[in-house]
Amino acid sequence: MDVEGYLDELDRLVRGARPVPLSASVMVGKHELEQVIAGLRARLPEELRQSRWVLKERDEVIGQAQREADNLLDDARKEAERAVSETEIVHQAQREAEDIISEAREQAKVLRLEAEDYVDAKLANFEIALQKILQSVEKGRDQLRGRMASDELAEQDSEELAEPAKAEVYDHESG
Repeated sequence: MDVEGYLDELDRLVRGARPVPLSASVMVGKHELEQVIAGLRARLPEELRQSRWVLKERDEVIGQAQREADNLLDDARKEAERAVSETEIVHQAQREAEDIISEAREQAKVLRLEAEDYVDAKLANFEIALQKILQSVEKGRDQLRGRMASDELAEQDSEELAEPAKAEVYDHESG
């Protein structure tokens, strides 16, 4: 199960939990909740490892594109140097070298942009997954805070009910 699956399971547990009488809290099975949390803990490192892999792959693709561009530039320069003989051949060689250099730069630019787009898409997916996790964690924490506050109110109410008010006690001997 992926991280989103675990988040859906956590959401299902909270929505399907039995309400605690006289409070806004719900009872969630400890074992089921621990299983979902353990699954998330086990899966998150995989998601992080995948994002690191995407970043490494991006760097490799950009590096390869740069190497290819450098090789193309070197080839263009060598070709231009070899073409030095007569004036027309020199001019033609210079034009071809410029075309090759321009093409190499364009190819390098396209490769770099494609690599950046690919990495950006992967990082966007990872960002969405992390935002969902953060929202679920915040929601769980808010629910826990709500339970703790309602538990404190319930405890205060029970204490007030246990102590009879002095004004309400009627002493039949004194009148």
